[in-house]
Amino acid sequence: MNNGYLNTNKFTNGAIFSNGMITPNQTMADTSENVKEYIPNEQSYIENILRVNRGKRVSIYQSFPDSNEWRDKVFTGIVEQSGRDHIILSDPTTGNWYLLLMIYVDYIKFDEEINTVEQFYPQKTIA
Repeated sequence: MNNGYLNTNKFTNGAIFSNGMITPNQTMADTSENVKEYIPNEQSYIENILRVNRGKRVSIYQSFPDSNEWRDKVFTGIVEQSGRDHIILSDPTTGNWYLLLMIYVDYIKFDEEINTVEQFYPQKTIA
């Protein structure tokens, strides 16, 4: 019938290479505390900044243009995980967990200093 198509895994969980460099994909997300080692130098994505700030309290401001009830909403909680298209927050005061889509994020406010990955930013040169 389908010649085994449905039983064949066409996708691998390995790294994707482009021009000899690893391109990150969803399967490469690291959940360890050593996540800085796995972030490519040239990619300063929101997801990576959130990963190095896991465990911090944030307020995420989102807009939902197609909703009359939830036009603008603020989600407050602890950064648990982030991916290319989502953020997972936990709110210890209510016990709620949120899976938020990046596409709706307007901005993110941290309640404390943000950790950054220095290689994202050009090195200052001293004249």
